[in-house]
Amino acid sequence: MPKRILSGTVTSNQNAQTVTVSVERRFTHPVLKKTIRSSKKYRAHDENNAFNVGDKVRIQECAPKSKTKRWEVLVEA
Repeated sequence: MPKRILSGTVTSNQNAQTVTVSVERRFTHPVLKKTIRSSKKYRAHDENNAFNVGDKVRIQECAPKSKTKRWEVLVEA
């Protein structure tokens, strides 16, 4: 089964080898027919601490690295 790949913006890089990525999705409300923006934060593994706040990155699903980390950073988008 292919792994999911999402793109988002780094919102925090305080922890060692970890970045918090905010992923925004847009969808049309089923009743109101209005475009809605919703965002969700993911904690992703960043081996070399290479990414800073504001960077656009792509993250990919992986095996659990810690209690909260289930994603890893692929490349800068």
